Amino acid sequence: MNSLPRFYYNDLGTYLRNIFGCKVQKITIDAGFTCPNRDGTVGRGGCTYCNNQTFSPAFCNRNKPVVEQMCEGIGFFAHKYPQMRYLAYFQAYTNTYGSLETLKQRYEEALSVEGTLGIVIGTRPDCMPDLLLDYLQELSGRTFVLVEYGIESTSDVTLQRINRGHDFATAADAVERTAARGIPVGAHIILGLPGEPREVIMQQAALLSQLPLTTLKMHQLQLIRGTRMAQEYLECPNDFSLFSLDEYIETVVDYVERLRPDIVLERFASQSPKELLIAPDWGIKNHEIVEKVKRLMRERDTWQGKFYR
Repeated sequence: MNSLPRFYYNDLGTYLRNIFGCKVQKITIDAGFTCPNRDGTVGRGGCTYCNNQTFSPAFCNRNKPVVEQMCEGIGFFAHKYPQMRYLAYFQAYTNTYGSLETLKQRYEEALSVEGTLGIVIGTRPDCMPDLLLDYLQELSGRTFVLVEYGIESTSDVTLQRINRGHDFATAADAVERTAARGIPVGAHIILGLPGEPREVIMQQAALLSQLPLTTLKMHQLQLIRGTRMAQEYLECPNDFSLFSLDEYIETVVDYVERLRPDIVLERFASQSPKELLIAPDWGIKNHEIVEKVKRLMRERDTWQGKFYR
């Protein structure tokens, strides 16, 4: 019988504990920014799958100051985990889309809250000017900074279909320019976008592995009420191949086997509010999906990067 590997995959919790020496929680912030794919700079209407309500907790409210959102978020966790420390997670919309002074002000406000050890900035790869990178490089010398780019797909055909407003070359350039400054870089990917069969998804793992990524966040395609993609699904359901739960677990494990072994995997799935979700409704929590992924990896005697070349 083959011996099991020492690990199945690189998880975010271990990565953060190795940096900070304690348990760390991200606090989601809505800093009031918009998106160039909504205001006409790049496009209008946004990405066809996008509804920001799907990932905004109650304390994440753009009508409240950043410091107040941080304090409320910390209060939500602090009573249960008094020793926990925090990262300010600028998640909603495009968090590098604004004047340099406004961006600096928002980031520094979050970092001023006691117990905050750094920031995570979610943004688009076409919204990272060099002047902002200059500042983030300086900031990373004082505190932890992670920039997370929404890449979503490595296929330009798919990116055009979902009205993303940039191509994969733009994403690769942003990742490389950011990593060259010594700043950790994350990416966000959606598995199962329309028109992407299994071979395209597996090729994606290889393409992403060529980029200097520190972290990777993936989740299944979800059809959300109020989005253009939901309407497309109602009109032409045959254009979509939504995963069953078992199919998705298999796909994730196949994907992870082809990823570079040192990339930190932040999550495998997303869970949208039931009142917004059209499909797929698996009726399962994210942590249960993680356990299913681990179980299949154990059964296969496999690990992250097993088939990486």
